[in-house]
Amino acid sequence: MQSYNFDTVILGGGPAGLSAGIYASRGAVSTAIVDINMFGGQPSNYLELENYPSYSTVGGYDLMEKFEEHADKFNVQKFPMQEITEVDLINKSIKTTEAEFNAKTIILATGAQPMKLGVPGEKEFVGRGVSYCAVCDGAFYRDKVVAVVGGGNAAVEEAMYLTKFATKVYLIHRRDELRADKIVQERAFKNDKLEFIWDTVVEEIKGKDLVCSATIKNVKTNNVSDLQIDGIFPYIGMTPNVDLFNGQLEQDARGFIITDETMKTSLDGVYAVGDVRTTPLRQVITAAADGAVAAVYAVRYLETLKDIPQKV
Repeated sequence: MQSYNFDTVILGGGPAGLSAGIYASRGAVSTAIVDINMFGGQPSNYLELENYPSYSTVGGYDLMEKFEEHADKFNVQKFPMQEITEVDLINKSIKTTEAEFNAKTIILATGAQPMKLGVPGEKEFVGRGVSYCAVCDGAFYRDKVVAVVGGGNAAVEEAMYLTKFATKVYLIHRRDELRADKIVQERAFKNDKLEFIWDTVVEEIKGKDLVCSATIKNVKTNNVSDLQIDGIFPYIGMTPNVDLFNGQLEQDARGFIITDETMKTSLDGVYAVGDVRTTPLRQVITAAADGAVAAVYAVRYLETLKDIPQKV
């Protein structure tokens, strides 16, 4: 098995990880990015982005390709498609089926994934009517009818955001009252474009090339019907990708990694960036900013190690 030694190893090659790689390498430290997939992360799956500065619209894949090209300019070592078998954050070691990576600092950029409804049609229509980001995709549903699934703050706030574009927004919730904060609920109930469908779950998402309807079921009456919609936005929660190192550092109740403003975790020399950490906004631009901050402070941490006497 091949063994590598780097000053900084970044786990995850999305916008946060690639940004961290650029900034770390510019700090004159040896840098590697390891990912279980190809680089680009979730944004690579977005048809278009309209909210990344300097681009009126840009394909998600195209934007992330630019990120990767920028990382290449600074000779960031890339290891995509690695089947990772072990992550030891205390000893700063990452093992895959092909190699072992030893580091002085680690930056965790493994991201998060939306909790899925788990119904037929959901996977098939991702990017074609199924979206998990109203801020990213809301503008594509101008003058259309959409549905949001969920009852928490995120679901209600994103439903209200979508009313800026859609002619009607259905909010489908499995209970008869929302879980969102009262002030959020009050604003939602005053929104004429919002229609609430209570005690209801989605059983199937239907369409041809694009979503055209959803089969919904009332959990109290068992009545099943088809709701005509152009898009659906599940907001039933996010799950951080932390399985490989869960419990090794401080996390919140949902498993997201807790950091300070420098992106430092509870472990010295270990940083977390992007969607995997506790953060109020999960966007490409905030992920890239996280990566820059973490890398700068990882480099500073590495400089302090030079001042520590080495054991003979």
